[in-house]
Amino acid sequence: MKRACSLLIVPVTALTLAGCGGGGEGPGHDMNGHRMATASAPATGHNAQDVMFAQMMIPHHRQAITMAGQAAAKASSPEVKRLAGRIEHAQAPEIQKMTGWLRTWGAPTSPGDGMHMGDGMMSDKDMKKLDTLSGKAFDTAFLQMMIKHHQGAVAMARSEQARGSFPEAKAMASDIVTSQSAEITTMRKLLG
Repeated sequence: MKRACSLLIVPVTALTLAGCGGGGEGPGHDMNGHRMATASAPATGHNAQDVMFAQMMIPHHRQAITMAGQAAAKASSPEVKRLAGRIEHAQAPEIQKMTGWLRTWGAPTSPGDGMHMGDGMMSDKDMKKLDTLSGKAFDTAFLQMMIKHHQGAVAMARSEQARGSFPEAKAMASDIVTSQSAEITTMRKLLG
């Protein structure tokens, strides 16, 4: 009987102790053992700049994808349509990757209400205007707006390169600077 009780008590005690704080609670963790976002999280090597980069670049990319979707339906130039397709193809996976980082870091996927959403973002008025256009007028407005949009992304990416610490975010920032700078050159040529 004593042996049967001890076989039951030991696992119950171990489970109880594990539930009372052995799951990672302490510095950098909440009471449920989840890692909290901090200005610098040595376990993942990210800092506040990395968090801000992802939080601001996600809505920035989403807007570019919306604009690219409009180009697929409204642009008259095959070159503009191809460019829009490349933008969408490049930025959708980056959104998924950045969203994953923020989840891992325990950070929200947006910087919060009223916060600046990044350089180069189009206003609601700009987006509505673009939606009313088609053909050559659309092509011109799309290219002008996307140049401004890309310039904002390049500026944010350069800030990440300078102040970020998460290697994958810095690598993505480098890719953004390279690819979007090349696309700016292409768009300027298309504008003639």
